[in-house]
Amino acid sequence: MDLSKKKSLVARTLGIGEGRVMFNTQRLDDIKEAITKQDIRDLVSDKAIFIREIKGRKVNTVRKRRRAGSIRMKPNNRKREYMIITRKSRAYISEMRKQSKITNEEFMKLRKEIRSKNFKSKAHLKEHIETMKKGKIKKSGELK
Repeated sequence: MDLSKKKSLVARTLGIGEGRVMFNTQRLDDIKEAITKQDIRDLVSDKAIFIREIKGRKVNTVRKRRRAGSIRMKPNNRKREYMIITRKSRAYISEMRKQSKITNEEFMKLRKEIRSKNFKSKAHLKEHIETMKKGKIKKSGELK
């Protein structure tokens, strides 16, 4: 007696795999007569059809693998800080040149110093320009 169609009907009705469906051998006639899904549900509740427990499997934990090549590092903000200070400083000295507060030679000298990271901030740059001006005034005063 082939009950494979009945097994697939039970599996579809209950939403389980066909391998988990077991029939009671003494009630095969009742199972054979079952046509509808409701008939199947009734047979399950009457213990004519059994449902096996899920076998399960040992869970293998996946080990974390390191990326081939370089190790991921936290990003450095050095470049961003350099860019911010440099752009701010360059804008400031170009404005000073437009207002003719510094000469082109001084501008180029300051620009090279900015490039070589001599100034920590715009305030530091202003201080340096002031000392440069004072030194220039003293020198010009001595020459007179």
